[in-house]
Amino acid sequence: MKTMRETVLYYTPEVTERTARLKGIFVRLGIRIKNITPEQTEEKVGYLFGLPGFLPKAAGSEKLLKIEDEMLVMKGFTSRRIDELLLAVRKAGLSRIDLKAVVTDSNAGWTFYQLYEEIKEERRQILEKAEKSKDLEEEEKK
Repeated sequence: MKTMRETVLYYTPEVTERTARLKGIFVRLGIRIKNITPEQTEEKVGYLFGLPGFLPKAAGSEKLLKIEDEMLVMKGFTSRRIDELLLAVRKAGLSRIDLKAVVTDSNAGWTFYQLYEEIKEERRQILEKAEKSKDLEEEEKK
């Protein structure tokens, strides 16, 4: 049985020392990296991963949609390997990647930008819920 090669779609708004260190972790763990450029954010996630049935976006003159945050989309990972990757990032002393996802049958048909918007909104809701929970705990202590 052929195993799927672990691959990440990696986007960063600016290349920094952190970017190089993070890519070093990917390489050390044997993970294939596909750097996503602003021009590729309107492509389908499935196309960016090279999945069958996904074609490139038709050329157009749309303005680029700005992604302001670092983002990682993973394909071919087991949950154990995701844990290994996140642990390696932490051990390297790098801050975590807040916006991350695993490609699914559903989100493979979304553009990279649509997935970014979805993950960003989910993260906002999680942080909002955590803040409310924290406020309730403090209220109960009074």
